[in-house]
Amino acid sequence: MDPIPFDIVGFDLDGTLIDTSGDLAAAVNHAIGTIDRPPFPAASIHPFVGKGARIMLARALDASGGYDDALLTRLLPVLLDYYEQNLAIHSIPYPGLLTAMDALAARGVRLAICTNKAERFTIPLMHQIGLSERFAAIVGGDTVGVSKPDPAPIRAMIDRAGGGRAIFIGDTINDIAGARNAGIANVAVSFGFLDGPVEQLEADAVIHHFDELVPLLERWPA
Repeated sequence: MDPIPFDIVGFDLDGTLIDTSGDLAAAVNHAIGTIDRPPFPAASIHPFVGKGARIMLARALDASGGYDDALLTRLLPVLLDYYEQNLAIHSIPYPGLLTAMDALAARGVRLAICTNKAERFTIPLMHQIGLSERFAAIVGGDTVGVSKPDPAPIRAMIDRAGGGRAIFIGDTINDIAGARNAGIANVAVSFGFLDGPVEQLEADAVIHHFDELVPLLERWPA
């Protein structure tokens, strides 16, 4: 086996580690259903995700007939409360993730998460899908008071995971820009919650399946 030149591999959560679109769609549809808006299929939620629940809901409302700030403010807690009670009904790891995580752990690489999802949802979700113990650090969108693309949460993730050379894997501009702002290497996944071509993220590298991750890291310049 070729060596991997990283001490830490960090991951975004939604759209990178876990396909949460089914449960996010259910929460959005529950909220907009209270005002008789039609539901969205899970795949239609992908372009709405990535900048927090408020923006996700705003995009859904805009796409389903429009909104004002008062309506958005009224429906946001409806969405959040429903989601908190239904975090892991449909959410599953992306194909190849567990095998890649096992291979990295076997090499002594520490795994970590930095997500813009609030800790209120992140920590229970990871427990419910049985993956929380695999990560040396989990940093949420409210852990350090700012979220990606600010570099502070990614730096906190690295520190909490024990420090060292790190690379970050994500699916949105917040992920790639956050890693770049933190001064670390980055990889974009093409299967996540993209709102445009993955090439627009201008990541250092792109993978289309988690089977590609370990070989990519083995080839990474030391």
